[in-house]
Amino acid sequence: MKTVDQYNFAGKRALVRVDFNVPLNEQYEITDDTRIRAAVPTIQKILKDGGAVILMSHLGRPKNGPTEKYSLRHLVPHLANTFNTEVKFAPDCIGPEAYELAQSLKPGQILLLENLRFYPEEEKGDAAFAEKLSKLGDVYVNDAFGTAHRAHASTAVIAQFFPNDKMTGYVMQAELENARRVLDNVERPYTAIMGGAKISDKIQIIERLLDKVDNLIIGGGMAYTFSKAEGGEIGNSLLEADKTDLALSLIAKAREKGVNLYLPEDSIIANAFSNDADIDIKHNHHIPATWMGLDIGPEAREQFAEVIRNSRTILWNGPMGVFEMSNFSMGTQTVAEAVVEATRNGAFSLIGGGDSAAAVNQFGYGNDVSYVSTGGGALLEYMEGRTLPGVAALETV
Repeated sequence: MKTVDQYNFAGKRALVRVDFNVPLNEQYEITDDTRIRAAVPTIQKILKDGGAVILMSHLGRPKNGPTEKYSLRHLVPHLANTFNTEVKFAPDCIGPEAYELAQSLKPGQILLLENLRFYPEEEKGDAAFAEKLSKLGDVYVNDAFGTAHRAHASTAVIAQFFPNDKMTGYVMQAELENARRVLDNVERPYTAIMGGAKISDKIQIIERLLDKVDNLIIGGGMAYTFSKAEGGEIGNSLLEADKTDLALSLIAKAREKGVNLYLPEDSIIANAFSNDADIDIKHNHHIPATWMGLDIGPEAREQFAEVIRNSRTILWNGPMGVFEMSNFSMGTQTVAEAVVEATRNGAFSLIGGGDSAAAVNQFGYGNDVSYVSTGGGALLEYMEGRTLPGVAALETV
């Protein structure tokens, strides 16, 4: 697989698939530009070589064609400020105006195309649509790891139109290298921390990790399905009632493989899903009928932190509770602090995108861990052993 470091972009128009699916407020201002900042080194490499850059991305999930809420036009001022240069905008990602703007680009210039998903052909992986996009540039760079698990026109199909001029950007390259590090090149003890709402979302990665890790920590909403499976009373806490047998089988598999499985001993509970609710601390098997667990409790925090601090390789995917609410953020923050401490002591830590990345950044620790992934779903699928269409397309000749 070719990388941008192996290519000289002088005089070339580089068609770069980026992941600029960033959150916007009601005034269409960017509230978190992590994904944009991640793509900067790739774009700068192309410009420094003397190339021009054509950026294509999706934003949100538009259902009925062009929608003001999802227009990439809103990103232009931020991008112009980021690169300290004018950023041209094509109000359509294909068609005469887009082609004219692309053809007239001079070295060092940047063009942003309108949202790819304004065309249903993008998500359908339509080859004719991919071919139209391909005519905008001379060389194709995929730097959108967050969408690499989707067989979309701009990620998996377009590469065939650049048989000798397709490559990964720095984001894609770093994501793959760091994922491989926690899959194949680990220093022990190796601890995986799995949080989030549902076991069903993480079952394949958990099963694969049981063959690789020394310690598996389970937190977040999914932990209550384990508690219920063990005969506990969990009140109104999140429950996948049809997954209790699966939870018991995972407990048995961990024991069989010699993996230390850590489930929360206690929880911060509330009588409503609200930051203003009444709160209490209870053992995970003794949550009152009308209450719900919204964060791991002090015993669980202490135990999890101790395991993490003594680890040499750490993979973290999913929060320990409803960290967006201050009263239920302590579990996730404690885990983040333990990961940071272990990292400072020489451990390798990979934060697996999505809510985990959001939490680490919210607490201000984004620069204190080894790597924060920009692609939650893509990272999980890669670690489950699945082929990512956007990656496979760059490997084939």
